Amino acid sequence: MCEMFGGEGMERCEWCLCNEKMVKYHDEEWGVPLHDDRKQFEFLMMEAMQCGLNWNMMIQKREIFRECFDGFDYEKVALYGERDIQRIMETEGMIRSRRKIEAVIHNAGCFLKIREEFGSFSEYLWGFSKGKTILYMGHQKGLLPARNGLSDIVSKDLKKRGFKYLGSVTVYSHLQACGIINDHMEGCFRYQEVMVGHPFIRKRRDKED
Repeated sequence: MCEMFGGEGMERCEWCLCNEKMVKYHDEEWGVPLHDDRKQFEFLMMEAMQCGLNWNMMIQKREIFRECFDGFDYEKVALYGERDIQRIMETEGMIRSRRKIEAVIHNAGCFLKIREEFGSFSEYLWGFSKGKTILYMGHQKGLLPARNGLSDIVSKDLKKRGFKYLGSVTVYSHLQACGIINDHMEGCFRYQEVMVGHPFIRKRRDKED
C-alpha cells in the first residue's frame, strides 16, 4: 500500500504517498514559498515537460532533466543549439519530445527577459499575489480546482511574453509548488509549516484572482 512510504504518525497529502521520492518532494519542497530563480525555472520547466504525462514521472526523472539542462541554469540553456537538442534527445531515460526540449530552450530566453525587466523572475511572479501566500477557502478540505482565476491571469501574461507549454492548468500546478498557493490539506503536517515566517492571505474561491 502507498501509506507505507508516509512514515508513522505523520499525516500527509494523499497524492504524495506512492513512493519515497514523492514523499520527500512533498515534505521538503512542495508549497514552500520559493524566491530562488534557478529553482523557479526548474519547477516551471518540469511542469512544461509534464504536459500529457504525470508529476510522479517528472520527479523520478528529475536528475536526468538536471543533467540534460545544466542543472537548469537558464543562462546556459538559453544558448543551446541543435547539438544540445540532439544530446538531450539521446540521453538515456529522457523524454524524447523535440518540441518540449525546444520549448525549454525558448522559455529560458523568455525567463531572462523577465529577469531583466523585474530584477528576478520570483519578483515578477510573486507580484501577482502581492508577495503573499494565498489560502483559498475550501482548498484545504480537498476542493482543489485544476485551474483558477489567478492561474488564468498568470498564464495569459506568460504566453504574452512568449512562453510555451504554460497553460492555466500547468501554471496552477506551479503556483502550488512554489508556495504562492498553499494547497496542502488542513490535516497535513506541512499545512502550517510552509507558512511559518511568510505573509499569507485568505481568499474565497469566488475571489480567486
